[in-house]
Amino acid sequence: MLRPEGFEFQATRRRVLVVDDQEDNRLLLRHYLEAAGHPTRVASSGEEALRLIADELPALVLLDVVMPGLDGFHVCTELKAGPDTALIPVVLVTALDSRSDRIAGIEAGADEFLSKPVNREELLARVRSLLRLQATREQLERARLDAEAVKRQRLRGTFERYMSPKLVDEILREPERTGDLLTDRRQRVDATILFADLRGFTRLSEQCRPETVVTLLNEYFTELTRVAFRYGGTIFNMAGDSLLVGFGVPLAQRDSVLRALCTACAMQEEFVHLRRSWQRRHGVQVSLGIGINGGDVIAGNVGSPTYMSYTVIGDTVNTASRITALASAGEVKVSAGVRVAAHEACPALEFRPESEIPLLKGKSACQMVYSLVLPEDPGPLHRALVGDVSPLRRQREVF
Repeated sequence: MLRPEGFEFQATRRRVLVVDDQEDNRLLLRHYLEAAGHPTRVASSGEEALRLIADELPALVLLDVVMPGLDGFHVCTELKAGPDTALIPVVLVTALDSRSDRIAGIEAGADEFLSKPVNREELLARVRSLLRLQATREQLERARLDAEAVKRQRLRGTFERYMSPKLVDEILREPERTGDLLTDRRQRVDATILFADLRGFTRLSEQCRPETVVTLLNEYFTELTRVAFRYGGTIFNMAGDSLLVGFGVPLAQRDSVLRALCTACAMQEEFVHLRRSWQRRHGVQVSLGIGINGGDVIAGNVGSPTYMSYTVIGDTVNTASRITALASAGEVKVSAGVRVAAHEACPALEFRPESEIPLLKGKSACQMVYSLVLPEDPGPLHRALVGDVSPLRRQREVF
């Protein structure tokens, strides 16, 4: 059973709706029902019945067939076609007794038939039976919805470990297309990868007590994760003092390069305050280096039967890690591909070229690395962002 947002099963659904154009019939059926403890509403036409049902969903409808305007077959057909009324039991009450009339009623979706004149005992027996059936359906529906709510909450808890609430909402809005994002092991996607790495962490570890080191790392990862989530990044790994963030994975983002650059600039800006706080409180000197690369990555669960981690792997990730190793204190270094994509989207950005450097073992080709000149005014970069997550796309299979 489908239901509108925020709909709850209400006691008012226990009312029976009697629809008949003859007042005597309405009064008689109402008397029978209310004497047996069934609250009742009445309607004198098909049109009035549909208005009453739109205002308050009944538990059951006793529906005359032959009426001026909309007849009982038409009303029953409309009820059974509506997502919120399809499961309301409908009893056709009619003097028509031909086989063709019965077939027409079945095709309209009627649950039961009563012949006129109505027998009181037969009426109450059918009403009790259908109300029990409806109560069972609603209990099953409640159980299904409760199970869906638990599953949805579990999914939210899982996704929020990796990504911002905005991206989680995007995933949960289209569960039929995104339910396997964290379980499919064979996704190949085009993404932008950012690594952030502390400079001076070894010295910090030697100078501070273990509990202090853990506290500082928690502050560091909390701040950088908050920045990454601000720009729609997905956290894939926290190892030692290194943070791995992906953009355009698991959900496509047309402006993933710009998001990564905005994140890098904001991380460097926010880390200045963190660095000063650490120096004041603990007398330690640290800095932050960031590297960014873009291209195909393989995303999925990687690990053993006893431990799995949703992550990204491939040359693009390895190259981003090597670029990060080249970044000095306070620097953001990027690959040539990231620099080209960034310049096309935001010509105001400036990059300083570095020498060609062999980044990957076993590969003869060298790659040019560029240093981003951190903008004093980030306005043009922010305005170049698309501003929202692009529609979900189907991912390519590796195999």
